[in-house]
Amino acid sequence: MKKYLLLFFVTILLIANSTSISAQIEDPVTWGFKAKKIEGKKYEIVINASIEQGWHLYSTSLPEGGPIATTFTFKQSPDFKLVGKVKEISIPIKEHDEIFNLDLSFFSKEATFSQVVELIDIETTNVEGNIEYQACFSDKCIYLEKDFSVKLTGNESQKLEGQQQKASEKNESSSLWYIFFYALGWGLLGLLTPCVYPMIPMTVSFFLNNESSRLKSIINALVFGLSIIAIYTSIGLLVSLFGLSPNFATVLTSHWIPNIIFFLLFIAFAASFFGLFEITLPSSLTTKTDSKVEKGGFIGSFFMALTLILVSLSCVGPILGNVLIEASRGLGLRPIIGMLGFSIAFALPFTIFAIFPSLLKGLPKSGGWLNSVKVVLAFFMLAFSLKFLMIIDDTYHFGLLGRDVYIAIWISIFSLMGFYLLGKIKFKHDSELKHVGVFRLLLATASFAFVVYLIPGMIGAPLKSISGLLPPQASHSFDLMTMISKSKPVPSVKVDDRSPLCEAPKYADILHLPYGLEGYFNYNQALACARTQKKPLFIDFVGHSCSNCKEMESKVWSDPRVLEKLRNDYIIVALYIDERLELPESEWYTAKDGKTKKTIGKQNADMQISRFNINGQPYYVLLDGNEKTLAEPRGYNLDVDAYIKFLDNGIEEYKKRRNTLQ
Repeated sequence: MKKYLLLFFVTILLIANSTSISAQIEDPVTWGFKAKKIEGKKYEIVINASIEQGWHLYSTSLPEGGPIATTFTFKQSPDFKLVGKVKEISIPIKEHDEIFNLDLSFFSKEATFSQVVELIDIETTNVEGNIEYQACFSDKCIYLEKDFSVKLTGNESQKLEGQQQKASEKNESSSLWYIFFYALGWGLLGLLTPCVYPMIPMTVSFFLNNESSRLKSIINALVFGLSIIAIYTSIGLLVSLFGLSPNFATVLTSHWIPNIIFFLLFIAFAASFFGLFEITLPSSLTTKTDSKVEKGGFIGSFFMALTLILVSLSCVGPILGNVLIEASRGLGLRPIIGMLGFSIAFALPFTIFAIFPSLLKGLPKSGGWLNSVKVVLAFFMLAFSLKFLMIIDDTYHFGLLGRDVYIAIWISIFSLMGFYLLGKIKFKHDSELKHVGVFRLLLATASFAFVVYLIPGMIGAPLKSISGLLPPQASHSFDLMTMISKSKPVPSVKVDDRSPLCEAPKYADILHLPYGLEGYFNYNQALACARTQKKPLFIDFVGHSCSNCKEMESKVWSDPRVLEKLRNDYIIVALYIDERLELPESEWYTAKDGKTKKTIGKQNADMQISRFNINGQPYYVLLDGNEKTLAEPRGYNLDVDAYIKFLDNGIEEYKKRRNTLQ
């Protein structure tokens, strides 16, 4: 029964990881305040900014035409007056920025600012204000705004207060906790593979049998566990410091070369797990590390850990790669935290069983059930390998892997997995299955239930819980849901009894909007139509490989209230930042970074960076006819009511400005 319980845990863990929601956009800057009395009623407010590794914060003084300078605004009060301006205590770094083609000053790791305040006829008060700043990592920039409140006590540090900061801290914390538990879950799963699980009793026995002292064996076991953590975490550290940049994530998720490599690797590992062949490292590599184990002591424990890691790579390689890819999307501390979570899960049982060897009796014995774990993993790898083909198909518009075809393949894969769990299909290394246990039956039931859930997707059902893993709705060749939606009368605002669109949109043969919405894929064309029809412009910065974009469309745009506003009150333009269609040479231009922008995607990405100082998707902007923002732009957020309020605010602000627009 124990082995079926573990198998049940494997499937639940895989399903949970496959449907998990990506973390919110994090704030790479943490602010702290300290107020100290300097003389009389004068106080100095010292403002400290802690900046995440790899990010930088711009100075308070920058040339025109550049990024947003760090700006401190203090609310006026009869209780105090400002003495002078905010001073930079830290010395900024000065470098030439290729994107803006300007010499800019910025801070990395840490920055300190100072403002002197003098009280007026009062002994104590709160100083409130706002900070506007821009944080950048390579070519990715995030605009942020924070409220703060500082009590002039002279000796206590203050942290930012207000809803915006609390939300930012929550998002940053949740992002790191998300990747930690994500990696921890996959690390636990890696323990159940045939390369690792049998090593647990063997490794523990090694420590117990080769030491004269029980205490010494426990210490060496702890060194063994810490060595595993150190080795894996060092990989995360290297990725964070040297390996990747934010631009890497875009290349990783959209270019055909890395995606075809990942697809082939997942297929190869799946075939190996099914029993077609064995993936092994060169024996000389493991022999060298294994020979060091005989030295014993701390050195022997370290090389024992290294040997375990090398031996286990043939099973945990795709799991480790999956964790690293997910962790590297946010960079900063994420790869380090990801590898820390993975390694803790990996090292924990070895250490615990070495300290409490009696617990080994409770472990289920190695056997055929381990191969079942391996085969179940193979089915999942086979299913998720399609994601890399999907990205290539969407980005390069091959039209080979539509949503219905993709779902049909998934239905086949998970149906076969259900039959395998029932013992109707056997592979090379499977043991004879004399009867189907209760837990194995439950797993098979879960697999078939998932298949039943997928079937409505064949006729266009949104399948919201896994929308980020599927091709876009527009790629469906027979979308019955959209056909029914279009057949319903929907009121729309028209100009001179014409179509809601002013003219046929460019690139509509390869790019599409979901849910039958009509719109444009070229900014100038959409802006001209918005001015003609006297409507606000809705800009959707989106990507073919952007899972969060698909999730927003599936869970937020699908709401009838959102659809009605988008359809009737806005002119929509979807700007794909990873669209690789090359434009005619007459439409090329050289951007501030000195590079010629030849494709639709590069021009859209350049516009997002240069106009809105951000390089992340999804990103939604509302503009009036004078190209001024109508509301604070929004990123990934699944709060439907907040999204509706965002659209309503844009409409209300547009009505106020209507008389002044072009």
